[in-house]
Amino acid sequence: MIDNKNKRLGEDLATEIKSGSKVSIAAACFSIYAFQELKKQLLEIDELRFIFTSPTFTTEKARKEKREFYIPRLNRERSLYGTEFEVKLRNELGQRAIARECADWIRSHAVFKSNVSDERMMGFMNVDDKSYTPIHSFTTVDLGCERGNNAYNFVQKTEAPISKMYLDLFESLWNNNSKMQVVTEQVIENITTAYNENSPEFIYFVTLYNIFSEFLDDIMSEDFLPNEGTGFR
Repeated sequence: MIDNKNKRLGEDLATEIKSGSKVSIAAACFSIYAFQELKKQLLEIDELRFIFTSPTFTTEKARKEKREFYIPRLNRERSLYGTEFEVKLRNELGQRAIARECADWIRSHAVFKSNVSDERMMGFMNVDDKSYTPIHSFTTVDLGCERGNNAYNFVQKTEAPISKMYLDLFESLWNNNSKMQVVTEQVIENITTAYNENSPEFIYFVTLYNIFSEFLDDIMSEDFLPNEGTGFR
C-alpha cells in the first residue's frame, strides 16, 4: 500500500518503469508535469497507452441537455498544461520546454484514446505485470509530488497473478472500438499550442473562441437571446 506520505507513487514508478517497459493508464486527465516528473523513465519505455476515462478531446457534439458536462470536460483538457494544484510548476516558466519534450515523446511512444460512452470507468495503471489502483489522474498530485486537496491518497500496488485482472481489463477497454476514440493527434495539437509562437491577433481570437464556442449553438434560437430591453445585444 502506497500512502503518498512515507512513500510516493512517483518514487515507486521510477523504480518499476524500466527500459522497454509497457505502460498503460486509465485516468481522468494527463499533465505534462507528471511526464516531467518521470521523464527519465518514460523516455526509455516501449510504449504508453492512455485512456481518458471520460470523453476528452473527442469530436462529438454534446446535446443541449448535456451541456453541464462541458465544464468538467474543458477542465480535463486544460489539465494538459497543469492542474490548479500545479500552479507552482506553471509559474516556474518551464512550460514551453516541457511541452515541447512531451509532444515529441508522445509522437514516438504514446497513443491516447478517450471513452466516448456514457459508462463510468475507474482509473488504474499497469506497468508491465504490476498494477496500481485507484489512479484518478496522471498528475504530480496523484504521483504524490504535490499536496492537492486530498484528505488521503492511498494507492494499492498489485503484482502477478492478481494484477492480471487489471491487465486483461485494460486490453478489453482498449480494443473496444464502440467505446473508444483515438485522440492522440488532438492531444499533441493541444500540447503544441503551449510552445508555439503566436501573434497577439491569434491569441485574441483563440480567447474569444474558447469563451464562446461551446455555446454558439444556443444563440441560433430566440429562446436563448438576451432581451433587447436590457440594452445588451
